Amino acid sequence: MTKICIATGSYFHPQETQITFHIQNLFGGNACVLHEHDMDDDPFGLEHHSWVVPRSARTTKYEKLVFLGSKLRSIAKHRTARVPYGKTRDDICAFLHDAAPDAILAEFGNVALRIAPVANHFGIPVFTYFRGADASSQLRAPLRAAGYRRMMARLDGVFSVSQFLLDELASVGATHPNSHVVPSGVNTDLFVPSAKREGSFLAVGRLVEKKRPDITVKAFCMNAKDTQGITLDVVGDGPMQEQCQSIVRDFGMTDRVTFHGARPHDFVREMLGTSEVFLQHSVRAKNGNTEGLPTAIQEAMSCGLTIVSTRHAGIPEAVIEGENGHLVEEGDYDGFKAAIGTVSANLSRLPEFAERNRAKALACYDNRKLIKTVEREIEKVLKPK
Repeated sequence: MTKICIATGSYFHPQETQITFHIQNLFGGNACVLHEHDMDDDPFGLEHHSWVVPRSARTTKYEKLVFLGSKLRSIAKHRTARVPYGKTRDDICAFLHDAAPDAILAEFGNVALRIAPVANHFGIPVFTYFRGADASSQLRAPLRAAGYRRMMARLDGVFSVSQFLLDELASVGATHPNSHVVPSGVNTDLFVPSAKREGSFLAVGRLVEKKRPDITVKAFCMNAKDTQGITLDVVGDGPMQEQCQSIVRDFGMTDRVTFHGARPHDFVREMLGTSEVFLQHSVRAKNGNTEGLPTAIQEAMSCGLTIVSTRHAGIPEAVIEGENGHLVEEGDYDGFKAAIGTVSANLSRLPEFAERNRAKALACYDNRKLIKTVEREIEKVLKPK
């Protein structure tokens, strides 16, 4: 059976559920892990190796000069200062020799930028997976864009959670002939519709600029003034929480809008199952950061929610206006308010939207089907016909 090496920032990160899913399930879990950040424990019992050299290891003037020289050579050759060098590189090659993976999948383009030269040196096929900021805000740095352009020739294939991110990469000249759109997906057996609470709206995610929760709660409150029986649950915390709570208080809607704060996945899944409408006003952040294709949107579709969101990143690839939800332009408060009003005035249509979204999730966003697509594309390179 094919053995994969997952290269990532952390061996385990609670918020990177898609990468954890790959580590545990890609090629039946026949995997090893290359990671940058050292771990206090071993969450999966797999062969793993951390390649970051701690500062404490660079003590003498000579070691510091060698370190600086390697950074300068790395920038000149790869347009990044973080390609492993010297003993660090040798240790990675020794790990790969002992673990003997058939291919490397670098989760996030910035990780591929660092590990692809080592993979090429060792002679092992390497792929990467673009997911969001790595193909949006990071492209604003000329050195990163140049690094990606050079990196593409080193890769055997590219995956992206949305066509939007591939288009962003292409806009700076970073393209690869073996590129594939494969969303992260969700477990459609876990994210399922249950008995819906009539008139229930839900927003899930960090309360940060990129999701404009202030527009979401204000647009909902404006509609709730004239529409009895609709409620909003907000799950998540962040720097805009107090601002959003202040908006709700000013509208006198504290009995209609509930802020739950950050909650575990089981709570989120239960809320998705019982809610009717999912709200997410995603926008491009000031630093250029965007979504790829939000996992929360895919989870909401799997749970049979009608989607009200924005024409942002990969969201229009999942949500079709008037078919399974409503989309407005980024930052369009009036449009978002009107879309919520349309849904509120037509609650009887929500079961129809719910059925369409559940069917689309089963067909397009089941992560067990999607992981098979990744496996097939990797094996095409490993075992060409």
